[in-house]
Amino acid sequence: MPVSNIVKEDPLVVNHFFLEIDGEVISQLSEVSGLDVELEVSEFAQQLPNGQYSQRKTFAKPKWTGEISVKRLAPLDATKDPLWKWFEDIRNKGMSVSALNAQRKNGSVVIYDSSMKEISRWNFTNGWPSKISQDAVTVSGNEPIFETITIQHEKLDRVK
Repeated sequence: MPVSNIVKEDPLVVNHFFLEIDGEVISQLSEVSGLDVELEVSEFAQQLPNGQYSQRKTFAKPKWTGEISVKRLAPLDATKDPLWKWFEDIRNKGMSVSALNAQRKNGSVVIYDSSMKEISRWNFTNGWPSKISQDAVTVSGNEPIFETITIQHEKLDRVK
């Protein structure tokens, strides 16, 4: 095997990551999903001169919109939590275009290595929380309560 095929860099190992929304850091995250970028695919068939059919796939357009899900420890007091305040502001003001546009925020999911050096950053544009779900509770449980926040966005880019 040629030496050039040997991996010379360590992989991304994720155990330190945070959510930043308009510069404010949200911590105590346990999971982030939805860091997806996608190209839409267009499929078409054509008949060749010899009568055979050929199927092709081609790039159609970028898909910019999506959603990010953030799982974290539920805050002790939701009235003092910035994500809950943001969600409640949107929910209580209704969904008029001007009200929602005023609530859209930019943010990032930032991933750090074990020495807390930033190694990856995903920036989202014009995001807003559309859903907050809390884990089920049970009298026999003894675990902390987590909640999942779904953030809609208009664009997502990995910039680092």
